[in-house]
Amino acid sequence: MIIIGEKINSTLKAVRPAMESFDTAAIQDLAKRQYDAGATYIDVNAGMFIDDEPERLEWLVQTVQSVVDAPLAIDSPNPKALLKALQANKNSKPLINSITAETSRYNAVLPLVCEFKAAVVALCMDDTGMPETVKDRVVIAERLIENLTKEGVAMEDIFIDPMVRPIGTGSHYGNVAIETIRKVKKEFPEVHITCGLSNISFGIPCRKLMNQAFLVAAMGAGMDGAILDPLDKKLMSFIYASEALYGLDDYCMNYLMNFREGKLEV
Repeated sequence: MIIIGEKINSTLKAVRPAMESFDTAAIQDLAKRQYDAGATYIDVNAGMFIDDEPERLEWLVQTVQSVVDAPLAIDSPNPKALLKALQANKNSKPLINSITAETSRYNAVLPLVCEFKAAVVALCMDDTGMPETVKDRVVIAERLIENLTKEGVAMEDIFIDPMVRPIGTGSHYGNVAIETIRKVKKEFPEVHITCGLSNISFGIPCRKLMNQAFLVAAMGAGMDGAILDPLDKKLMSFIYASEALYGLDDYCMNYLMNFREGKLEV
């Protein structure tokens, strides 16, 4: 499972003060703890700082990469901020989060993906907005994959995001996301599938329970990545157990290793 650690995000009230004050130690501590907990990528997002997002995102990249070797997920819809951050990146291949099939956004972000040979999260939405149906989302995913690969982006560098919407706003949204994952993964097995996991539970109580249930179901449908909190020990335990159950962990070796290291929580 590809874990994109979500904690260095300016939308989080607990983290934003550290970004506002350029608190290097706090950001580095959060990066290290996520990495040690199993994050594959460290996401960096400074989107709440509208006036100086490029400079703050650049600072986040420099701050995080000085203490962890993990690749960074550079999270912004702003091409200027993405460029500044990508130029600062010294770690391995970054993940641009994100591109869509919206004409203006696609045309602005694609050159950065190609220039920096980055992997990219591709959201299932276009100029008509966020589709309601599985069929329409799969059509957009197919178009994104076709266009990106024509530009030289490798299949394994594409992370399709089915666009998870809160189950509390529509009882069909969980199934729509799961079936989109299933169909895209079946048609394009080399492509990765990721999502903002906690989007599913926004606005309802016991959010962690819903996130855990959705995680297991989505992994069963073929999701092999997620933007989530790697410091949530129980959620990470569900990942290790699900990998074993779905035949993704030979002889449960990874599960057993994490058990011995005290990383599992019942």
